[in-house]
Amino acid sequence: MSAHLTAQAASPIDSVVLVHGAFVDGSGWKAVYDILKKDGYDVTIVQNSTATLDGDVSAAKRAIADAKGDVILVGHSYGGVVITEAGNDHKVAGLVYVAAYVPAAGESLGSLVASAPAGAASPPILPPENDSVLLDKAKFPAAFAADLRAEEAEFMAASQTPLGLAALDGKISHPAWQDKPTWYLLTTEDKMIPPMQQRQMAERTPAEISEVASSHAVFLSHPKIVAALIEKAAQSASTKAKRAATASAE
Repeated sequence: MSAHLTAQAASPIDSVVLVHGAFVDGSGWKAVYDILKKDGYDVTIVQNSTATLDGDVSAAKRAIADAKGDVILVGHSYGGVVITEAGNDHKVAGLVYVAAYVPAAGESLGSLVASAPAGAASPPILPPENDSVLLDKAKFPAAFAADLRAEEAEFMAASQTPLGLAALDGKISHPAWQDKPTWYLLTTEDKMIPPMQQRQMAERTPAEISEVASSHAVFLSHPKIVAALIEKAAQSASTKAKRAATASAE
């Protein structure tokens, strides 16, 4: 436990930073945001450019720096890569991966996509243009958001943000999950990140793993479940920090 967390241990962890993934933006967190705010949490949503990993990590770190006290850092999909690096910040008390990639040292989003289990559904990524990629609009609803209303999934497909090749290639230096309490929400109906791969990535970390029968767009289809896990992480991290403070004082 860091000296910073020990010093802050008397205060509950009530700040949350939400990091979106590729092809979407931060507005997708609205339902989760509303629940957390209603329950008394201070919530910051990072708007990633998804152009480069370094740029997105910097954006997350700015949000962490501006947050009140220590934070729970949450990442969806590619956002899991971002929080794995940004989570090394001393103010991060815990990590929550939501249907997310969880890289180890030296791994990138691109290497993880390429290492999906044989025979598993793969994301309908189109050939690169202008140093970035998008998903096939026609295939987006079934791949990304099969449990949303058709109109909502089609809007998401039409409003995609490009994922930069530099974001795909950005490698992790030191994975924050090696040092921080970690939680993982596995989506069993996911057609973007195979559930088997999600489990493999989560199980090589110390994460507490939960499951939900959901598409990749779980933050939209099951916001209550996502918010509940984030709140559980905040409460658990607060308890661990208080215990550490008590132990250090004895």
